[in-house]
Amino acid sequence: MAEDSKMHRNDMYGDLDSKEEKPAIPAATVVLLRDGKQGMEVLMLKKNSKIAFGGMWVFPGGRIDEEDFGADIEDIQSAARTAAVREAQEEAGIVLDSASFHWFAHWTPPANTPVRFATWFFVAHAPESGAVSIDDGEIKDHQWIRPEDALNRHAVGEIDLVPPTWVTLYHLSRHGPSSNAIDHFADREIDYYTTRVAARSDGVRVAMWSGDAGYENSDPDAVGDRHRLIMSEGGFEFLHSNRSY
Repeated sequence: MAEDSKMHRNDMYGDLDSKEEKPAIPAATVVLLRDGKQGMEVLMLKKNSKIAFGGMWVFPGGRIDEEDFGADIEDIQSAARTAAVREAQEEAGIVLDSASFHWFAHWTPPANTPVRFATWFFVAHAPESGAVSIDDGEIKDHQWIRPEDALNRHAVGEIDLVPPTWVTLYHLSRHGPSSNAIDHFADREIDYYTTRVAARSDGVRVAMWSGDAGYENSDPDAVGDRHRLIMSEGGFEFLHSNRSY
C-alpha cells in the first residue's frame, strides 16, 4: 500500500498495489426490518473477532454452499436465497421464507481484496414471532437498531461496518417505516456494485461504481458525475449525482 494512502479502519479493500487476483466466493445476506417505537429497525449481528470480517457488525448471511443449490446447479439466485435463509437460522435462530425476499443489490469487490465475496443482498420483513438467538460462536452479539443510529455510531468509532453494509444502511436511513423501505427496494432496478478503489491525490481512498466519472480509469480525481464512497479517516461519505435514494 502506498505510504501516503489514508485508509479508514473499516476499508476492507486492502493493498491497492497488490496484483494478486482472488476468485470471488458467492455469498448472500438478508436485511431484516421491523418497526420499533422510535422508527424502523434493522437486525445487525457482531462477528467473532477471530473469523472473516471479525468484529464487524453485519446482516445475517454467508457463503453459498454446494448444498444450497437445488436440481438446477446453474440457478445461482435460488441458491443465494436458500443460503440467506440457512444463514439467518444458523446465525440468528430466525426461520424465514425466501418467497418474501426482495433482491435489491449485488456487491463485487476488486479482484485483489483480501477476503472477497460476491454477495446477493435481499431485504425482507422480520417475522413477528422471530426471537433472535445467537450461538456466541461465530456471532458474538446482536442488536435491532435504527439505520441512522448505526451510521452515527460508526461515525464516532463505536462500531465497525464494511462499505457494503454502510451503504445499505445509508439507503435504509432515507426510508421508513419498514413497509415503505421494502416497497422502495422492490420497485427499483437492482443495484450492481462492481467496485474499483483508488486513492485521490490527497491520499484518501475512494470506492467507485459505474456512473462515476473516475470509474473506468480508476481515477478518483476525475471531474464529473459521482457514484462513490469516500473512505476518509474521519468517516465515510456516499455521493451519487444521478440517482435519488
